[in-house]
Amino acid sequence: MDVVSEVISLYERHGDDDYLGESVSKTQHSIQCALLAEEEGYGDEVILGAFLHDIGHLIGADQGLDRMVTDGVNLGANNHDVIGGEFLRQRGFPKLVCDLVQGHVQAKRYLVWKNRSYRENLSAASKMTLEHQGGPMTDNEAEVFEHSEMFDLIIKMRTWDERGKDVSIRDVSLDKYKTLCRKVLNIS
Repeated sequence: MDVVSEVISLYERHGDDDYLGESVSKTQHSIQCALLAEEEGYGDEVILGAFLHDIGHLIGADQGLDRMVTDGVNLGANNHDVIGGEFLRQRGFPKLVCDLVQGHVQAKRYLVWKNRSYRENLSAASKMTLEHQGGPMTDNEAEVFEHSEMFDLIIKMRTWDERGKDVSIRDVSLDKYKTLCRKVLNIS
């Protein structure tokens, strides 16, 4: 199985699952995040990173990895950001794509540290996952994060992650993203 087929098969097997306490599926959420990046004029690698940002949850479901569970609610794979970033890195995806995937949880932790009202606006599921993800950053973590070269883009990725939960958008066709994966990886 080639890399693109391996990635898309994860969505085919686990993408219809509920998105961790939200009202959309994992695939709907992924596609909505990618569409938001595309609407804002970002390039292929950023759009693909937005689409793949939660692939660690699919890998976790596929491999039975350690899960985040609160009050009996399955919130997905523990460390899904790191799992997803490493999975894609090992398969030759560009650094930008992998860094977006691996950084989106840190953006949430940062935003909760930076602005206390941010936490209040998180969905119930996102509040629960935050506790499993280390809670708000420390002052030292936030200072390092603010100086990272990807800071602005990873914060933008987080906004798409929050907005990509619209139940009225039902398109779940993976064809566009299969093609995009092939294009970004330069596979014919």
